[in-house]
Amino acid sequence: MRRLPVLLPLIWVCSVFYVGIFLFVGGFLLVRLEVNRTSTCADILSPGAQVKGDFCLSEPRFRRAVVLIIDALKADFTRYDPENTAPKPFENKLPVLDEMGSLHPSHARLYTFRADPPTTTMQRIKGFTTGSLPTFIDVGNNFASNAILEDNLVHQLGQVGKRVVFMGDDTWVSLFPKKFHRSLPFPSFNVKDLHTVDNGILQNIYPTMEGDDWDVLIAHFLGVDHCGHRFGPDHPAMAEKLSQMDGVIRSVIKRLKNDTLLVVMGDHGMTDTGDHGGESQKETDAALFLYSSSPLFSAPGSQMEPEVVPQTDLVPTLALLLGVPIPYSSVGQVLLPLFPQNGSRSAPTGLSQAEALWINVKQVNRFLETYSNMAKDIPPDSLSLLRADFSNISSQYLVAVQEGRLPSPDLVVSMQNYLTSVRETCRASWARFNPFKMAAGLLILGLACLLCCVISELSHLVIQEGFLKLPIFSGLVVGMAVAGVQLFSQGYLELSWCLAGAALSSEVLFLWKTRRVSPKDRWCPARLLTPALLVLFLRCASLLSDSYVIYEGHVVTFLLLTLSVYIPLRLNWDGLLVPLPPPDTQKPPMQRQATLPSSVVRRETTVLLVWLGVLVGSLYVSLSFHNCREEQGSCQPSPFLSPLSRVQDSQLRNLHYVLSVASLATWVYLLHRWLRHYGNLNCSTVSVFSACFILPLACVGMGLHWAVSATPEDTFRNLSELIGLAHVFLPRAIFCVLGLGLLLLWVDPMTVFIKSRTPVNSRGTSLPRPRYRASTGISPQAELHHLIPQLYQRIRHSLEDGGVEAGEVDDRPAVEAYGLGTVFSAPLLLFCGLLGLVLLLLHPEGMALAFLLLLLEAGAVLHIHACSTNLSSLSIHSSGYSVPWASVVSWSLAAAQFFHATGHLPTFPSIQWGAAFVGFPQGHTGTVLPASLVILNTFSSHILFAVGCPLLLFWPLVCEVRGTRSARSVGGEESEDAVMEMRLRESPQKFSSALLQLTARYLFVNGAQVLASVCAAAILRRHLMVWKVFAPKLMFEASGFIVSSVFVMLGLIMVMRVDIAVGRLFKKLLPQNSRLFKLRNRNKPHISAIRLQATPQVLAEMWQQLLSSRLVLMRLWHRAKSGVDTV
Repeated sequence: MRRLPVLLPLIWVCSVFYVGIFLFVGGFLLVRLEVNRTSTCADILSPGAQVKGDFCLSEPRFRRAVVLIIDALKADFTRYDPENTAPKPFENKLPVLDEMGSLHPSHARLYTFRADPPTTTMQRIKGFTTGSLPTFIDVGNNFASNAILEDNLVHQLGQVGKRVVFMGDDTWVSLFPKKFHRSLPFPSFNVKDLHTVDNGILQNIYPTMEGDDWDVLIAHFLGVDHCGHRFGPDHPAMAEKLSQMDGVIRSVIKRLKNDTLLVVMGDHGMTDTGDHGGESQKETDAALFLYSSSPLFSAPGSQMEPEVVPQTDLVPTLALLLGVPIPYSSVGQVLLPLFPQNGSRSAPTGLSQAEALWINVKQVNRFLETYSNMAKDIPPDSLSLLRADFSNISSQYLVAVQEGRLPSPDLVVSMQNYLTSVRETCRASWARFNPFKMAAGLLILGLACLLCCVISELSHLVIQEGFLKLPIFSGLVVGMAVAGVQLFSQGYLELSWCLAGAALSSEVLFLWKTRRVSPKDRWCPARLLTPALLVLFLRCASLLSDSYVIYEGHVVTFLLLTLSVYIPLRLNWDGLLVPLPPPDTQKPPMQRQATLPSSVVRRETTVLLVWLGVLVGSLYVSLSFHNCREEQGSCQPSPFLSPLSRVQDSQLRNLHYVLSVASLATWVYLLHRWLRHYGNLNCSTVSVFSACFILPLACVGMGLHWAVSATPEDTFRNLSELIGLAHVFLPRAIFCVLGLGLLLLWVDPMTVFIKSRTPVNSRGTSLPRPRYRASTGISPQAELHHLIPQLYQRIRHSLEDGGVEAGEVDDRPAVEAYGLGTVFSAPLLLFCGLLGLVLLLLHPEGMALAFLLLLLEAGAVLHIHACSTNLSSLSIHSSGYSVPWASVVSWSLAAAQFFHATGHLPTFPSIQWGAAFVGFPQGHTGTVLPASLVILNTFSSHILFAVGCPLLLFWPLVCEVRGTRSARSVGGEESEDAVMEMRLRESPQKFSSALLQLTARYLFVNGAQVLASVCAAAILRRHLMVWKVFAPKLMFEASGFIVSSVFVMLGLIMVMRVDIAVGRLFKKLLPQNSRLFKLRNRNKPHISAIRLQATPQVLAEMWQQLLSSRLVLMRLWHRAKSGVDTV
């Protein structure tokens, strides 16, 4: 095999795809421009005549503030219904909020606190401290929190000398480094830990409040959020956590002084499964509770109360109440009920509603002018309207102040409308795009898909030496030229355009070069418009509809089923599913049509239909494991998606556990049974050690780990420490064992058992009886099969001209190799099996059955492909090993289908973050390892099908029917026995070409789906659902392609390692004078042989007669034992 000529084109194509994705995402998901300016008390906002500035003029209403952030405090959690006699675990657990609002209406108020998406913790902290709107791409920074550079409340509080004390979620320390007077951070990433952060806060919050070394106290509790992630909101643990928070709020209220404001808030909500990150109402609606021991609000009903308070509005409100400047980049609006309606200085607060709004309006206008001059991305028409509104408001307010009268209610409404308009304009403008980068990314991705198609059709030309040298070299030259021009003209280097120039130039030159050498009939529409590619087109077209993306799991299932049913229908249309009538014996042998025996056709048809039924059943059952999107309404997620620890019914939990363990054992048994059937477990290599010992050991370990994980925390309190150790060491031990198995398989992938035989001394000497030790693991049936090569050798000696004379010594060796017929597929299948257990360990226990269905579905696709190849082999005139488009598209659709069948969705709330803590319940010190575990969990189906992609090439050879790949004519030529995968080594050039073609087609199918997602995001970038449906789908599709491309290359390299090992084996066993080398596959009834020298036709005929009759075989065996000459 030619390894470098195969790998180099694929690496180049993948790199081009990566550049296209990088360019488009860089133009589509731009972060907004941050204004790195800060407000100060001396700022004079225009228009105004103040000498001392607009901020910090009056005495602040509150000297101190306590901010209690209860992470994921959903608005529904705070509602109290006294008539609810059977509340759910999350209902009626915070009665203190209702009591304070009812008993002290002028002291307390509860609001719905609406967050802007993305609803992840870091983005929400940015939102309610800066008053700005984090953009979509900021979600990627949630686990690599960088310091906030924009002006924010924490900075302003410190700037005026207030002592800010923080305790709780350690995310704050990374966002505001060295900004706190004192901080007590606790690790936040371990979602299974419900108590460490909360208990740490409770040990310190009350002593801190009773002391005087603080002005603002911020406490961020995480127990409710972690409980939602681990158990969901409808669990007794949630009731315990909310009740604990109720007690915390009561204790804090008792310790408040009259000059202290209490703010209790949630940063976001959660879905019914306890997740968050998206923009559904359940995720965005949190709670906001405000309380003070002194009167805080006007009399109830005296003014209009807002139904919903945006999170950005908290920033200017707290700033003015505490007497600090409003952060420079805030676009929030002050919460008017906290300010009196009149302008009397004797009011409880130093600012009236009109005065607070006026300062707020001038601050927002200042930011708008600064940002518009820096970014130039706000539409001029919108900017002109906002400027006109501000000019009108300014003139009216200044006239009212000069005349000594209060601003009119209409002016107050106008200021509110202005602030709302600015926020909505900024929200729309910050979804800005770079059309040039988007267009360049689209062009590169489109040409990359064309490259894959060209390489798949001209793979025999591409693997030639030097074919890619000119395109790659020209790309490097153009990239460096673009870099030089940028440095000369701009003084700085923009990497994206250098990569774009390199990618485009190499693509264009390659296409121009292949156009000159490709046959003209290669690109006719009849060859390209196949039903398989039509299904792929429908799949890509569905990505342009939000409804089809929402129901993508069902769409992919339907397309896969349709394509699978098409294969037998096509075979039936071609007349290949039923035996053909016997050939006309009157015709000359050379004119007879080559046909398969009727028994072979019936057997292959039966096998095809059986596996089609298995595929249909697997697809139907796999629908039971789908998750639900928020847009699907009444859809209920699969109960198998919940960890066993969430299942409260003990009988149901035990049933799920037994089903999971049985599925896991079946997974291991099927892999072991296949390897044993094809004779790949007879040798004593490290690969066989992995199959025989590591697989069962990992199975037992995973069963124990699941049992420990399913144990409720309060069941064995005396063994809590031992159970805690098991949570840590059991999964780590399993990871190590499976990693060792993968490493051993990578180092020595051979699963072949070699058997040497004593040569024949003379024509008249009978062959010695084969003797085997029990340790070889070869069954008596295999011994009977082993006799056939010996008999064949005796026949060959008797018929060969110039045979060995009596007394001469025959020094020609005879060697049998068990498992050589599946030498490529066996280690690859074992590699997938070990890797599948690693990925299963990162999923909930109930996904074991889903992974078993994945194995059955993959096997069904492979067998349908193999049967179709066998039945159509005589009608397709091809001398290579081409894998048809239908099988490649089916394989890719199966990967996408099981992405959904393992509980995943192309949405951020559906990411299974718990995978990061399998074996690491105490959390991580960095972000690389947890991010890797989450990626492996999310794209597990992509990984398994990518690594197993070469099986599409090997499986028809494994299931090969004798005679299907022999000469197409019947008469005058020798009938060839099936040699399975060793046929690939007869023509290394064709083997290399077939591998390159298969991988290029797989990349094309996946790349076409990425291109469709990119087109959908570009065309529908102003669509209502772009950030909710199309942008997340683009991110998941692009990430899935990157993961698939990496692991398909890993599978390809695994095949090459096996080929190297086979080559070394042949060099060791085949000396230059070898005449015959026989292949044996355990428990297979036929004989595989590679002939190094032609044999007479009569020998082949006698050989076929020997194989066709078991009775003759048994008679020959008994004669050989009695010493009677068998020929």
